[in-house]
Amino acid sequence: MNISVFGTLVATSLVLLLGEKLIQWVGVLRTYSIPAPVAGGLIVAICVLLIRVTAHTEVKFDSTLQTPLMLAFFSTIGLNAHISSLKAGGPVLIRFLALVSGLLILQNVVGILIAFALGVDPLLGILGGSVTMSGGHGTGAAWSQVFTEHHGVQSAAEIAIGCATFGLVMGGVLGGPIARLLMRRIGDDEMRRIKDRVEETLVFEEPKAQQPTTPAAIITTLTLISICLAGGEVLADRLAGTVFELPTFVCVLFIGVILNNVLALVRVQLDQHAVALVGNVSLALFLAMALMRLDLWELAALAVPIITILAAQTLLMALYAVFVTFPMMGRNYDAVVLSAAQCGLGLGATPTAIANMQAITNRFGHSHIAFLIVPMTGAFFMDIVNAVVIKLFLALPFLH
Repeated sequence: MNISVFGTLVATSLVLLLGEKLIQWVGVLRTYSIPAPVAGGLIVAICVLLIRVTAHTEVKFDSTLQTPLMLAFFSTIGLNAHISSLKAGGPVLIRFLALVSGLLILQNVVGILIAFALGVDPLLGILGGSVTMSGGHGTGAAWSQVFTEHHGVQSAAEIAIGCATFGLVMGGVLGGPIARLLMRRIGDDEMRRIKDRVEETLVFEEPKAQQPTTPAAIITTLTLISICLAGGEVLADRLAGTVFELPTFVCVLFIGVILNNVLALVRVQLDQHAVALVGNVSLALFLAMALMRLDLWELAALAVPIITILAAQTLLMALYAVFVTFPMMGRNYDAVVLSAAQCGLGLGATPTAIANMQAITNRFGHSHIAFLIVPMTGAFFMDIVNAVVIKLFLALPFLH
C-alpha cells in the first residue's frame, strides 16, 4: 500500500496532533518529557508493523518531503547562528564538543570490544558505533558503502539502516527520563533561578509559543531558506569526492551561517520570529515523518551480536550523560538540558536533540546556552569530528 506525498503530509500532520493529545492524556509521557513527534510517530510505526504482520500488507509512506523538511530545518539553524553569540558561548561550546568527541571514541571502543567478545567482525562494532549511533541514517548510509566495497562487510547497508533506526528511536525516548533523573540532583536555588529567568527566548526554545510575524517576513524567510538549500546543494556537489566532503545538510547550514552574518554586517536584520516559525514547523514535520516511516521490522532482522552492541551503546549513552556530561557541564539546569540533548545527538540526530530540549524547556524553563551550542555542535562540528574518528579507527591494523 503506497501512500502518496499528499497522503503522507496529511498522516504526518495527524501524527503531530496525535502526539500532542497523547502527551495531554498520558501522564507518564509528560513526566518523562517525551517529544510529541516521538510519541505520535512511534504509535504509527507500531501500527504499520502490526498491519504488516497480521494483514501481510506493507504500508509505504512517500518520502519526497522528508529531506527538504530536514534541510529547511538545518538552514534555519544557520540563519540563527551569529558569530558573536558563538564567541560568547565559546568555552561552553568547546567543552561540550570535547564531551561529544569523547563519546564518539567510546562508542567505537565499546562496539569493537563487544564484537571481539562475541567472535564477530570487529568492523561491525564501528558500524554499530559512532557511524550509526551519532551519525544517524545519513552517515550510516554513506559509510556502509565504504564498509562493503573496501572492507568486505556484507549487508553493511542493511545493518547500518537497522542500527540507525534503533538509535533514532532510543535517542528520542531516552532524553526525557535522563533529564527527569538529573533534575533531582540540582538544588532548590537552581530551580528558583530557572523560574526567575526573564530573558528573551531564542529561536527554537518555545515551539508552541505564538510568534508575531507577517506574510512578508515569512516570504523573506522562505527565500533565504531556498538560497541555503540551493547553495548547500552546489557546495556539497563541489566537495563530493574530495577530502573535504560533507553531508548536504552541513553545507546547507554553513550557507545559512554565512548568509546570516553577511546580512548582519550590512545591517539587514532577519525576522527571528519568522525563522522560529518555519524552523519549528519543519522540525516537527520532519521528525514525525521520519519516525512514522521507521521500518521497525528491520530491527527484528538484526542478528544477536548487533542487538547486543546496540543495547551496550544505549547503556553507554545513559551512563555517559549522567556521570560525565552532567557533572562536566556544571551540575545545573543547563547541564540537564545538555545531557538530554546529547542523548539525541549520541543515539539519534540533531533534530532529535532539539526535540528533547524543547520537551524539557517547555516544561521547566529556558536554557539559552543549550539552544546556542547544541544545534551548531550537532549539525556541523560533530559530523566533521565523527568522520575523522571513523577514519582513524578504520586505519587500526588489528581490525583487518
